[in-house]
Amino acid sequence: MARPTNKDELIAASARGYGKLREFAASMTENELEAPFDFSADKGKKEAHWSRDKNLRDVLTHLYEWHRLLLDWVGANIAGERRPFVPEPYTWRTYGDMNVALWRRHQETSLEEAEKLLAESHNAVMALVEGFSDEDLFYKGRFDWTGTTTLGSYFVSATSSHYDWALKKLRAHRRNCRRHE
Repeated sequence: MARPTNKDELIAASARGYGKLREFAASMTENELEAPFDFSADKGKKEAHWSRDKNLRDVLTHLYEWHRLLLDWVGANIAGERRPFVPEPYTWRTYGDMNVALWRRHQETSLEEAEKLLAESHNAVMALVEGFSDEDLFYKGRFDWTGTTTLGSYFVSATSSHYDWALKKLRAHRRNCRRHE
């Protein structure tokens, strides 16, 4: 699917991606839910997240935390408090370290709680996007705090693109589980 370029496409892609993610998670077998993620045999999966996330809860809480980053960033900047998207002490160069810290934060979170947190944050992000126009979301320079990127691009990254990332990981885990049955 093409990357959204307007508000309606963003809302539709986010709803579709979130729905697919929920549907896939609900279809996971007991074995898939219990088996830890292990992509070490796949040399094409070198990015840190392939070894960081160990289960469905880790993926869902990662999505939740990135929703919170978006919600907090937009809220602060709209209120006049200049704040970067990636909170201090992290930067875009060190956001991998931030992701590990977010992962650690949720090691005691249950899968049920992760599902609830993600549902709530998804709904909050969708409610927030409703308050913006196409121009607000997809015109470069509309807000000085978005830099050279559109606000909509941040929403796409935290929703539909991130949901695609999560589904890719869950599908790879399912393939691994089926190989080892």
